[in-house]
Amino acid sequence: MRITEAKFAGSCTRASGKPSRKLPEFAFIGRSNVGKSSLINMLCGNRKLAKTSSTPGKTKLINHFIINDSWYLVDLPGYGFAKISKEAREELRLMINDYILGSEEMVLLFVLVDSRHDIQKIDLEFISGLGENGIPFAIIFTKGDKLGPNALKAQIDKDKAILSEHWEELPPMFVSSAETGKGKDEILEYINNYI
Repeated sequence: MRITEAKFAGSCTRASGKPSRKLPEFAFIGRSNVGKSSLINMLCGNRKLAKTSSTPGKTKLINHFIINDSWYLVDLPGYGFAKISKEAREELRLMINDYILGSEEMVLLFVLVDSRHDIQKIDLEFISGLGENGIPFAIIFTKGDKLGPNALKAQIDKDKAILSEHWEELPPMFVSSAETGKGKDEILEYINNYI
């Protein structure tokens, strides 16, 4: 699949405030500063679509982008260590849960993990919650250009081993780079299988 058109379709704080047009939704989430906005922009071929920032926690709303007039790409707020108050963090957690558990149109959630580091406790806790609620998800290892090929493979193998301690069957996994475009075709083809 090629993305020929990507347009902002609206922001909301609850699943009930989503765009009224019902289309399949593919959502993206990850820890703050994992490279989510850059990945979304790379997939859509538009550097200005999702707001990127060096400051973690830029996304504070659920943002819908309509893709090729046939599905939504959903940019969710990050979870984790954004420098915000405890109250604001709890509000984001409730917003994320409301969407993930309440959106009937969400087909799949892509969980982004930084390929340079061991998968973190907060990622494992979030993924575990998805499993408990039967939410279909896939993992995208971001920033796949930052390590050499051998170091990258070793790190991802390590993360798979950590995940295997908690999961009998591992979810689909992709390696991406917003800089080089790595993973773009595979991720879009995977989405295309569901549309």
